[in-house]
Amino acid sequence: MALRACGLIIFRRRLIPKVDNDSIEFLLLQASNGIHHWTPPKGHVDPGENDLETALRETREEAGIEADQLTIIEGFRKELNYVAWQKPKTVIYWLAEVKDYNVEIRLSNEHQAYRWLGLDEACQLAQFKEMKAVLQEGHKFLCSTVA
Repeated sequence: MALRACGLIIFRRRLIPKVDNDSIEFLLLQASNGIHHWTPPKGHVDPGENDLETALRETREEAGIEADQLTIIEGFRKELNYVAWQKPKTVIYWLAEVKDYNVEIRLSNEHQAYRWLGLDEACQLAQFKEMKAVLQEGHKFLCSTVA
């Protein structure tokens, strides 16, 4: 059976210019272990939790962002299936916008750095093709919907 994890693709928009697609910045965290890969906050589902509860808990634990500091974007949910540590893994992501552009990020010991990045830079740091594709799809979704 595949490991199941959930997370949020967190983003913020620079206020000026609001209509510029380059105003969207994604939050990526650098893992403290392994190859020090960059991903949005995510983690395994605990017993009794639903997927979105997991994503919100992991965001709080890994980045210090509380649920009330975020707006979940309706209509975007992506499921990735891949192999990690020689085991099948399923990860579900939602898009979430921070309400405060200058929100404080407080990393757990699972991560050693964070960065706010435009789409191109985020895709360069996100080494895995599945993660790049989700960032691109999320960006396209945000640019095609009225904020």
